[in-house]
Amino acid sequence: MTQLSVVIPVYNERDTIASIIKAVEAVPLHGIDKEIVIVDDHSTDGTRDLLKRELDDGRRRVIYQDRNQGKGAALRAGFSAATGDIVLVQDADLEYNPAEYPRLLKPILEGKADVVYGSRFAGSEEKRVLFFWHSMGNKFLTTLSNMFTNLNLTDMETCYKVFRREILEKITVEENRFGFEPEITAKVSKLRCRIYEVGISYSGRTYEEGKKINWKDGVSAFRCILKYNLFR
Repeated sequence: MTQLSVVIPVYNERDTIASIIKAVEAVPLHGIDKEIVIVDDHSTDGTRDLLKRELDDGRRRVIYQDRNQGKGAALRAGFSAATGDIVLVQDADLEYNPAEYPRLLKPILEGKADVVYGSRFAGSEEKRVLFFWHSMGNKFLTTLSNMFTNLNLTDMETCYKVFRREILEKITVEENRFGFEPEITAKVSKLRCRIYEVGISYSGRTYEEGKKINWKDGVSAFRCILKYNLFR
């Protein structure tokens, strides 16, 4: 039986972590066994206590970072712990819908893809209307990344990235924060593997609702595009 590892990096998501775990567990995947790997990046809002008290019950693998390092570091720890044939990244907020796993997994299960990106800008799925400059920044970074990788992605910064285990085993994640996105894109492109993109829905948050990424992360992404495409 194929096993899917869902890796969930968590930082200060006390209000959403239980709901996202419930949603992941509820996704019906015929012939696929799900493993949930949660990495708490030293949350300070009560998320850590909630995990230990109610959600770390042996049915999921929970890793507790000893200090806050960032999403990339949490994913590095989660990837090392994951045992599945396929590994999927799931954010701990409610911006991305786990019900779309079958669509994301389909190209890999059919033997067509090694890596799948879930694009917020492809297809006709519903999307919440939010920040203009965020979308422009995303398109700029995706286009710049595409120029170096020679890929035609529409959403390099998406959370939903799915990998065959053999691909991840060839990659060492170095970036600790949101630089993970351009880093992993540069590295999979250099492996010449088969990359597919699938349109997904998106229910983004405002900063008041808990959105964490900011302009500094955009600058870091720009740096990482240059670093991992030109100097490695």
